[in-house]
Amino acid sequence: SHSYPDIRYPIKMSEESNPEKPAEKKHLGIPKAEFLDDVDAFMKLPGNTTVRDTLLKLEEQYQKYRFMESNLNEKKKKLKVQIPDIKATLETIKHLQSQKKEEKASMVNFLLSDGLYASAQIPPTDKVCLWLGANVMLEYTIAEAKELLRKNQSSATENLVKVNEDLNFLRNQLTTMEVNMARVHNWDVKRRSQEAVKSHS
Repeated sequence: SHSYPDIRYPIKMSEESNPEKPAEKKHLGIPKAEFLDDVDAFMKLPGNTTVRDTLLKLEEQYQKYRFMESNLNEKKKKLKVQIPDIKATLETIKHLQSQKKEEKASMVNFLLSDGLYASAQIPPTDKVCLWLGANVMLEYTIAEAKELLRKNQSSATENLVKVNEDLNFLRNQLTTMEVNMARVHNWDVKRRSQEAVKSHS
C-alpha cells in the first residue's frame, strides 16, 4: 500500500480586502492578462516603440502562460493518480482492521515483479507499513495510518479542485493574450494601410 505526504498546493493568500471592492481570487500567483481595449494608447506606452517588439513581448508573456498551463496539467495528472491510490489503500487498511477485530488471517496476492504475483497469509495485525516516497517506509498503527491517509485524501481532493480552477483561469488569460496579439497586428495593418493612402494622395 502507498501513502503520500501531505501535499499542499501553493496558493497565495489574498491581500487585505478592500471594503468597497471584493478581493479577486488569487490563482497560484498567475498574473491577470489585461484586455487591450485601446490599442492606440497601448502603443504609445514607453517600451512599445515598434509593433515587432511589442508583439515579441506579448508572445513572450503568452508562452509563459503556456508554460504554467503545462505545469498545472502535470500536477493534475499526478493528483488523478494519487487520489484513487489513496482510496484503495484506505480500503485495504479498513479490511485489515476488520480482520484484526475478528482475529482472522488474510490471504493476499502481492506483486513480486511485472506480471508476477505470490500469495501470502497476513496474521491479524494492528500495524501497517506505508511508503512515504523517496525510498522511505514507516510503521503506523492502523488508526494512525487511517488518519494520515484520510488527511492526504482530503488534501489531494482539495488540490485537484484548485488545479482545475487555476487551469480555467489560465485558459481565459491565454485567450485574452491571443486576442491582444491579434488586435495589435490588425492595428498595424490598418495603420500601414492609412499611411499608404496618404502617401498616394
